[in-house]
Amino acid sequence: MLDGIRRALEGVAEALKTRKLSDEEIKAYAEDFKLALISNDVAVEVAEKLGEELAERLRLIRVKRFGDGGGEMLELMAGILDSVIREGSPDDLLKRIREKASSGEPFVILFVGPNGGGKTTTVVKLARFLQRHGFRCLIAAADTFRAGAIEQLQRLAGAAGIRVVSQRYGADPAAVAMDAVMSARASRVQAVLIDTAGRTEVDHNLLEEMRKIKRVVGPDLVIYVGDALAGNAAVEQAKRFDEYVGVDYVILAKLDADARGGSAISISYVTGKPIIFVGTGQGLDDLEPFTRELVKSLILGRR
Repeated sequence: MLDGIRRALEGVAEALKTRKLSDEEIKAYAEDFKLALISNDVAVEVAEKLGEELAERLRLIRVKRFGDGGGEMLELMAGILDSVIREGSPDDLLKRIREKASSGEPFVILFVGPNGGGKTTTVVKLARFLQRHGFRCLIAAADTFRAGAIEQLQRLAGAAGIRVVSQRYGADPAAVAMDAVMSARASRVQAVLIDTAGRTEVDHNLLEEMRKIKRVVGPDLVIYVGDALAGNAAVEQAKRFDEYVGVDYVILAKLDADARGGSAISISYVTGKPIIFVGTGQGLDDLEPFTRELVKSLILGRR
């Protein structure tokens, strides 16, 4: 994984073993590093920032002669990544749900994201996570657009023992979401997770639909679910949803299958939103809290 990035860093380390680099050499190495990042799906603006940080640090350090140059440069890279990766706290999420439940009101989470990004499966995975921490959940089938969406959600949620509130295809998604919130309030369910429609291309009508659901339901959180395999497309999609609807957290699905990892670096920096969980497999329990150490281990080949 990310062999090009490692090779670029190891080349710098080898040169630093014998001499202090000139400004021209530092500039050239930083440019190679930036291009390696871009080729691994890191957004251009993020790659430029990381390249600038690498150049700045190279002006200040010299790897010890005969030391583990490659290893030291990878550690340097890990430190640089800390400046662009924001992580969310599952403990804070659990605390907020607990606090709202104490008032008798359900905690409402609205999920947004493009079609095919793993959103429906992620909704059920998060519901499973909340179940394991003692919360009763239900899911609103507010994707009334895509054929088979309701049945898919019912099948996945049924396997996890989670109730789904649904209506017919073509029904108003905001009405479905509101129905679920009212049902949760009546049955003292602590958390409502709202699954919504996506499109292959994020269009105006979809964004208006998400905005209406948010206005009607007033969710406590909006979570964008992105496909780690989508690379820079996931970053641009997240920006659009955040600008139009407002996003609080990001969950990256399919991180286990991501051969390059660039979206994990880019999406948090570009949107300014923390990543709270990542999908790490096909099973409903394959949802891990996101940490800087997790993504660094993937990027640096330690996992």
